[in-house]
Formats: sequence, structure tokens, C-alpha cells
Amino acid sequence: MTTRHVLDNPARSALLGPHAHLAERRGEVLRYPADVCPFIALPDEPDENTWRDLAALLGPGALVPFTGVDAAVPPGWEEVGFGPGVQMIDAGIDAVDDDDAVRLGPADVAEMLDLVARTRPGPFLPRTIALGTYLGIRRGGALVAMAGERLHPPGWTEISAVCTDPDHQGTGLASRLVRAVAAGIRARGEIPFLHAAATNTNAIRLYETLGFRQRRTVTFRAARVPGGVPVPVPAQADGPLAARPGAGADEPAV
Repeated sequence: MTTRHVLDNPARSALLGPHAHLAERRGEVLRYPADVCPFIALPDEPDENTWRDLAALLGPGALVPFTGVDAAVPPGWEEVGFGPGVQMIDAGIDAVDDDDAVRLGPADVAEMLDLVARTRPGPFLPRTIALGTYLGIRRGGALVAMAGERLHPPGWTEISAVCTDPDHQGTGLASRLVRAVAAGIRARGEIPFLHAAATNTNAIRLYETLGFRQRRTVTFRAARVPGGVPVPVPAQADGPLAARPGAGADEPAV
């Protein structure tokens, strides 16, 4: 059997590795706490027991966002969203610290959630900052741009939540923050990577300009557990949570 790369199923690699302290588990199914990250980690080849454990872990009607697994959902489950994406890795980023970038913490979460609601870079929840370092840039005391770390497979860290307030777009803040977050990742001896919707050609071009290259294509998927009252798709969601093909994942407003 061919050994898969840790980035082929990155959420699972993270929850079995550096993020193991955050993992909630039933059988071979792992998840992050619901207020940290919505992604579910399935084994590469889920079987009947996998889907049964997943239903028990999340409950009837729950939304299940996942990637890295090609298996069809079983009868009775509803696949409510999918979209093509790309996974990109560091191929020579000019990673450098930024004097304007400040580390964001629990006291900044309300502002971070507000910025995410206005820019929709992808899922960001009240305790997402537990996943890693988040940096922001302020203007007049207000948070106007941010970026940070999400999935953490061994040896790699994903850059995520890249966004800029609409009134400050076009000033290069997102690019500066991506470089600064990448510098912190590199300083730990790890490699930055990220995801983008395949339809988001502006983001892909930006990341290529910064020094990322495409490693592989991915499919963002979302399914719903049978029964119960369906859990609605979060208003801020992009990617698999958006339940619409081609929705963006981590679309930087530059």
C-alpha cells in the first residue's frame, strides 16, 4: 500500500499529531471542538463503522465538512456541498517579520470575528486562535487585516483566515501578513501551506506571486448526518461549509 503524504489528509494528520490535544474522537473519527474548527477528520478509506461513529460523535442533522477522502457518503446521508480547490506549498516565500503586525489573542476575538463576518475568508470561530499564531494590523486602533495558522500536520502549518477590511484593500496588508505568518512557521523549522478555491484565481495568482506553488487539487466536501433538525450552514462559511460549488476557501482581500 502506498503511504500517503501528511498533506493528503491534513486535518487527520494534524489531529493525530501536533493538534492531538484538541482532538475529540470516536473510533477512527476525529474532530476539533465545535468552537475551534469545523473540520472532521476521517480515515483515508472510511467503512460502515466509520460513518456510524461519525453520526454518533456529531449527532443527527449535523453538518460534516471534510476533505482528503474520496469515498461516497452512505445511503441516507446528504452531500450538501462540494467545490474544487487547490493546495499550495512554500516554494520560496519571501518570509519576513512585519513591524506593524501584532499578535492577536483572546481579547481580540470579538474584533476578529467582526472582520471575518465582513470579509468571509472561511470558517473562524470563537476559539480558532487555539490552533496557532494569529497576526493582525491595526489602523487608528481598529483591526483592519489579519492572517494566522490553522491545520498543523507534522512538519507543516497551514496559513488561513487571510482577510482585509474592504476600506483597506489594495494596500498590500494581506501579503505582508502572509509573509509574517510564514516567517514564524519557518522559524519553527516547518513549511507553510494553504488552500484556495480553484475558482478564486485572484487569490491563487497572489499566492504564486508570494512564492507558493500548487501541490495538488482537492475537493472541499460537506455532508449532513441523517435525522434530526438539520444544522444550518454558518453565515460566514466558505469552502465546504458554503454548500455551493466553487465557493472560496481562505479568499484574501488584498
